[in-house]
Amino acid sequence: MFKKVLIAEDFDSINIAVKQTLESLGVEEIQYAKYCDEALLKFKKAKQDHVPFDLLISDLSFVADYRTVVISSGEKLIAAIKTIDPELKVIVYSVEDKAYTIQKLFEIHKIGAFVHKGRNSISQLKTAIETLLYGKTFLSPDLASTLQDKTGKEIDHYDITLLSHLANGVSVEEMEGVFKKLNISPNSKSTIEKRVAKLKDYFKASNTVHLIAITKDLGII
Repeated sequence: MFKKVLIAEDFDSINIAVKQTLESLGVEEIQYAKYCDEALLKFKKAKQDHVPFDLLISDLSFVADYRTVVISSGEKLIAAIKTIDPELKVIVYSVEDKAYTIQKLFEIHKIGAFVHKGRNSISQLKTAIETLLYGKTFLSPDLASTLQDKTGKEIDHYDITLLSHLANGVSVEEMEGVFKKLNISPNSKSTIEKRVAKLKDYFKASNTVHLIAITKDLGII
């Protein structure tokens, strides 16, 4: 069983439920943080003191308040921690259900489990923890089809950058100048227009506004 676990979650009720679950499994030490910055500091200190955490359980979204933060999301926290300890076991415990986001967490951030918050999530969390101990991955059954979804598989970083700028109000006509300033290539107007047309066709979008709406709903941007 895992010996030292860090929980990154901003709601007390969920922290308590997760802590009780870990205690029932015999976890020796449990710490939690309500802010991602705090969680990263705890992780770094434990590593420095040679008593590292061997499991992180993190939400993805954290409600903003009066406190100024550097790391505002669970995904960014996981990315930061993985640069320090790439082998750390990570469970995401979230209401997120967008295919692209979940695929990215497994494929890019190398998480070990994704537990969808819901009616049966505590029992699934137990299963996820036990599954990780055997070196396997876990995904909540109600999202089982998500990793089979091909949506987003053929979308690369260039496409995401293009879509993000479109979502921020940059027109296709202005995109050439923006990409040249950012040293992004290809950056010719004709190439950008063709790529936007390809994306519209791929997502079956009737226009650029529709394209942005679809990709936002899928969690791509």
